[in-house]
Amino acid sequence: MSEAHHDCCDHHDHHHELVVENLCVQYRNIVALDNVNFATSCGNRVALIGANGAGKSTLIKAIAGLVPRSSGSILWRQTAVRKWSREFAYLPQREEVDWSFPITVRGLVEMGRYPQTGMFTRFSAADHQAVDQALETLEMNELQNRQIRELSGGQQQRAFLARAIAQEAHVLLLDEPFTGLDRRASSQLADLLERLAHEGRLVIASHHDLNTAPSLFDEALLLATHQIAFGPAKDILTEANLDTTFA
Repeated sequence: MSEAHHDCCDHHDHHHELVVENLCVQYRNIVALDNVNFATSCGNRVALIGANGAGKSTLIKAIAGLVPRSSGSILWRQTAVRKWSREFAYLPQREEVDWSFPITVRGLVEMGRYPQTGMFTRFSAADHQAVDQALETLEMNELQNRQIRELSGGQQQRAFLARAIAQEAHVLLLDEPFTGLDRRASSQLADLLERLAHEGRLVIASHHDLNTAPSLFDEALLLATHQIAFGPAKDILTEANLDTTFA
């Protein structure tokens, strides 16, 4: 086991628990999420599965503190999350990103330090080291001076994950991370998410491919605005549960 792996295991406690209780989100008169309840912890990969409009993106954004909750609570390490925690990193769907924005890979990853430093504070040696380590972890060193628009889809996902690593986030919230990736990029991303979870992070991702979900994720949450089922992916992804989810 590498020294970097030891460091990450020390930093990320496998027993850090995320508890979502009675979570509801409403947009004006439309109920987007109703009474969602689950608990999971660092070291797991959790798939959010449901039809379009089932509330997967809304749940990710609610946990990330990007949309207000109508009711319910989110606990992280036994502390109520009021709005946003810098221990959470949100990775949007790729089509939501303005890839024409003029920023290099390193510049994007450096943004991960802003929650610690503030946007206008000069980076310390520790900040530069965190960025260097994130680039190395995601094998992005050779691409660090390239504009993000010049990257492939898989490289773009890795760049955003590197930003999350530089942020020192414990919880990675990914919205459809595999969408639009070719088979090789998907395989690389799957290996990467497995490694990040093994190092002690919690990965929560919306996912639409039912065939790959049991091999990519440890746990699954089935949504149809309300919660259908939650538990180990291999147990939850039954024909009966999926029929109810996609009815």
